[in-house]
Amino acid sequence: MAASIAKVRDACLKRGPAGIKQFSRTFRLYDDNGNKKLDMEEFRTGLRDYGIVLNDGELRELFAALDSDSTGSISFDEFLIALRPPMSKNRRDLIDMAFDKMDKTGDGVITVEDLAQVYDVRQHPKHKSGEWTAKQVLEEFLRTFDVGGVKDNKVTREEFTNYYAGVSASIDKDVYFDLMMRQSWKL
Repeated sequence: MAASIAKVRDACLKRGPAGIKQFSRTFRLYDDNGNKKLDMEEFRTGLRDYGIVLNDGELRELFAALDSDSTGSISFDEFLIALRPPMSKNRRDLIDMAFDKMDKTGDGVITVEDLAQVYDVRQHPKHKSGEWTAKQVLEEFLRTFDVGGVKDNKVTREEFTNYYAGVSASIDKDVYFDLMMRQSWKL
């Protein structure tokens, strides 16, 4: 599986920082019944339409590895997790620091109320124009982190980590990831 997943990962990353996220949209397009799973043919078609061609052996090997429960389908979340390159301890620590900074109540969930204490909405273009309220800006910001998750205006540590795992996949060097996180979250 390692060679097949690396081939898919490389194809996504060649499309830039949003490559994995773009592939997740392709995944959703081929999920005809909305169950967040693809069968072998849906998976093959999605890969091909995204520009990734695997031979039959590679495709079967990859699909079997991702179908860990042998149901004949692979889940969106399993696939995205496998697609992302592993993160270094330094990157995971920075993500945890940013999450902890935002989770003002310390309950393991970032809410609109938590975010309001650390995020200044006054400079957001839609707030400045009067198009959105402060609450709408905060809710939209939280939805950013709902990658494959439930849209509930709450962000768990897992959702936050999954979001940054996707960002991390597009940044080659730890030093650049470190700089980005420290500047973004004023760590």
